[in-house]
Amino acid sequence: MEALPELRVLVLKSNKFDGSMSLASRSNLPFPKLQVLDISENEFVGSLPQKYFKNFRATMDVKENQTDGDFDYFPYFLEMTITLKGLDQLLKRLLEDFTIIDLSSNKFSGTIPHSIGNMNSLRYLNLSHNNLMGHIPASLGNISVLESLDLSSNKLEGGIPSELTSLTFLAKLNLSMNDLVGQIPQSNQFSTFENDSYVGNLRLCGVPLTRKCNEENEQRKQPEEEEEDDDYGFIDGFGWRSVVMGYGSGFIVGIGIGYIIIRKARPRWLVEFFFGVGYNKKKKKRRNTSTPTQRRS
Repeated sequence: MEALPELRVLVLKSNKFDGSMSLASRSNLPFPKLQVLDISENEFVGSLPQKYFKNFRATMDVKENQTDGDFDYFPYFLEMTITLKGLDQLLKRLLEDFTIIDLSSNKFSGTIPHSIGNMNSLRYLNLSHNNLMGHIPASLGNISVLESLDLSSNKLEGGIPSELTSLTFLAKLNLSMNDLVGQIPQSNQFSTFENDSYVGNLRLCGVPLTRKCNEENEQRKQPEEEEEDDDYGFIDGFGWRSVVMGYGSGFIVGIGIGYIIIRKARPRWLVEFFFGVGYNKKKKKRRNTSTPTQRRS
């Protein structure tokens, strides 16, 4: 199908197609006029097809191509349901500048190639729900007319490239459920996105998330301070908590032993030291008063 010169729409979504798309191509210019590629909800595996990203002429410099006479200016009328900006929409006509690539809900792995930035006239890109790893390529910032970008539910890591803030037409962004880190860029369209664009990235910080970047820095410093406090102590690593506990336990044990000695030995000087002078005399007097007198017969 790569050699079909007039093919503009290829939709294979919601099937059980499998296998790899990275096989060697017989055509040097695959799908020369393809504008819509939707193979979502299948079981394709392997890396993303770089050969398409490098050679999709319909997604590259559309205005320049139109001046060469390769494309006509009349819209193609059709009826097709595709997913745009997260919503299923009925498409009734295909304009020359309408371009979409949807590879979502497959089993693609590996990284997102930098060559994806060659498709500078692409409008909608969906690579969500795959097993993609690595960093978000900064070359995505070259797709100046991109309106929707969905990279959610992958294994992407690293920061969000500041180059993405140059996408001034971007209306829908979904980077949720990845392992992204650092501060969220805050300029142009990025100031309009809500929490749902970033949910599931536990190490992202900044607006619109409630997690502030300075809080993240404080949490990183706190374990270091706790380690320093633990290292600062007394001999053999015993800190002040251990010393206080030792003094307290010793005090209680000492009082108990002293009480036992007083009850058994009861030396006069020790009794008077603890209970005051004349304690023995007072105690004997209380015993005599408490003994009942016997009546004489």
